Amino acid sequence: MVPWIIFAVVAVPLVVLAFATLRRSNAAGEHPATEDAAARERTEREFAEADAYEEHWRKENLDEYHRERLP
Repeated sequence: MVPWIIFAVVAVPLVVLAFATLRRSNAAGEHPATEDAAARERTEREFAEADAYEEHWRKENLDEYHRERLP
């Protein structure tokens, strides 16, 4: 019983701390500190274009999937 309590008191906060640090570093990686407003806008536009392309690709792939005949 005691090892489980020690595990909960030590390991769980470490996992939460690692997760928070990882999220912070990922967010900082998307927008570097030296990025100006124009570059940030371009980055956001590129992400939006990529999302739109992905949605278009999924629609085409879904239509192709439904036309495909399985043996």
